[in-house]
Amino acid sequence: MIEVRVGIGEPAAHQFRVSLRVARPQKRQVVSLPVWIPGSYLVREFARHLSSLGARQGGKAVGVVQLDKATWRIDSEAARPLALDYLVYAFDSSVRAAWLDRERGFFNGTSLVLRVHGFEAVLHRLVIDALPRGWQVATALPARKIDARGRGVYQAADYDELVDSPLELGSFHRDRFRAGGAPHELVVRGAAPTFDRARLAADVKRICAAQIAFWHGDGAPPFPRYVFLVNAVDEGYGGLEHRASCALITARRNLPQRGQPSASDGYVGLLGLISHEYFHAWNVKRMRPRDFARYDYASENYTRLLWFFEGFTSYYDDLLLLRAGLIDEARYLKLLAKNVNGVLGSPGRKVQSVAEASFDAWVKYYRSDENTPNATVSYYAKGSLVALALDLTLRTAGRGSLDDAMRGLWAAGKGGPVDEDDIARALQRVAGRSMRSELTAWVHGTGELPLAPLLARCGIEWKEEAPTAAQRLGLRVAESALTGVQVKSVLRESAAEAAGIASGDELIAVNGWRLRRLDDLALYADAGAAFDLVVARDQRLVTVRIVAQPGAGNVALVRADNAPADADALRRAWLAG
Repeated sequence: MIEVRVGIGEPAAHQFRVSLRVARPQKRQVVSLPVWIPGSYLVREFARHLSSLGARQGGKAVGVVQLDKATWRIDSEAARPLALDYLVYAFDSSVRAAWLDRERGFFNGTSLVLRVHGFEAVLHRLVIDALPRGWQVATALPARKIDARGRGVYQAADYDELVDSPLELGSFHRDRFRAGGAPHELVVRGAAPTFDRARLAADVKRICAAQIAFWHGDGAPPFPRYVFLVNAVDEGYGGLEHRASCALITARRNLPQRGQPSASDGYVGLLGLISHEYFHAWNVKRMRPRDFARYDYASENYTRLLWFFEGFTSYYDDLLLLRAGLIDEARYLKLLAKNVNGVLGSPGRKVQSVAEASFDAWVKYYRSDENTPNATVSYYAKGSLVALALDLTLRTAGRGSLDDAMRGLWAAGKGGPVDEDDIARALQRVAGRSMRSELTAWVHGTGELPLAPLLARCGIEWKEEAPTAAQRLGLRVAESALTGVQVKSVLRESAAEAAGIASGDELIAVNGWRLRRLDDLALYADAGAAFDLVVARDQRLVTVRIVAQPGAGNVALVRADNAPADADALRRAWLAG
């Protein structure tokens, strides 16, 4: 057994104090800290925050030799208890690492807990025995012996379960409910005084019930208990899935407020995030890429399947909000159109397939720069549109749905590792034919998806709107009263690229007129006419000649008037599930 004791060392210095005990170590025991956290595909070098590692056996210090950036060898003797003590700096407020100050503690095990090589599969116990006054503990880890505040001993079957179960420490709201027969907890810290916790708990319960019904009908979910850990801050957004919990960060203004009957866009976004991470409890934590059958915590773990595990999850997150009755059809179509426009507005979709984007996540997705829109495509966004195209292809052919394929894939693999061949077989069982040609074109190719005709057959009209000034120029910009109009990205084969505009330029004036908002361009330059644009670059004023191109505008998706009865029936079946 491995025992890990986490103490609140120096909150003002943002340091956890960790003690690790190995009952019967190997001779010259090796330990290491993960370099990444599953679900977030970037090498994050957590070991840079570990310090003061010391080792003792029988009360005497033993040697510690660092082997590489995140691995140490302990000059231990076999069969004698080994004690390790170290500090971890915790000042990362994201959902991926660790945080500690005088108000709150949070950590993922990948940031704090050394992996004892050769003992990954043994029982691990986590001890939290001292907390500041008023602090509580929230985690999905099974409790072995704890008090009312959560202090005490937690137990994990192995190292994987321990580091896949984050802990929230501090003062927070906690609501409990049951869905699918399983207990759920909703933990929210940092909320404003007007936070409507009853509404959020009720809405999250509806999400959980809809997803359990999606996967299991009247059956039970694959976890005995589930915990949502929500951190409300002034500005922030993100989530990370775990096997029986998820960590979420949101702007506190996006939480529902008492006396606010309508759902704001921010609140709908939060519900979509919650829906996304909860869906991952099935799609990536259990039914996962075969490449992830066993995690390698020491280096990148590559897969070409994130288009499925992240993209298909992104397809269902908002769709299941609609099916749960939390948004209406018009709002769902608006959210869907936003995703469509995000993909169509990225020239990188013609350069990189979603399978390639999945493989390149380690070096591209989490390291975006000014050229990202031109070089890459989001496996989240386009992956969700691949799911939409497959779903509507099945439905319009009268051969079932993607829902059937997802449930069939789960049943066939018993909720375990899968690969692309398994996905193709699940689709074929529903379609009654091979869908390899669609997967080849839509997943491994860079052509456009046939969304407009598929949606039309479901009574959804694809309306192209007039392009904005940014779309006509081929720019992505940031605007503020302080910095003016700042260029963030110049899109490939655009008017801006042809004129030599570069990322970092500040757009100053058009035909002698001061430009404070890019949409004011129409006030100073006729559509289709050449104009002079003054930009500030490296403290110099540069004038370029440019002609805005017609360009493509955004797409709006709306229910078609007087759609045929069969199209109307298809739309209702698709959206209702």
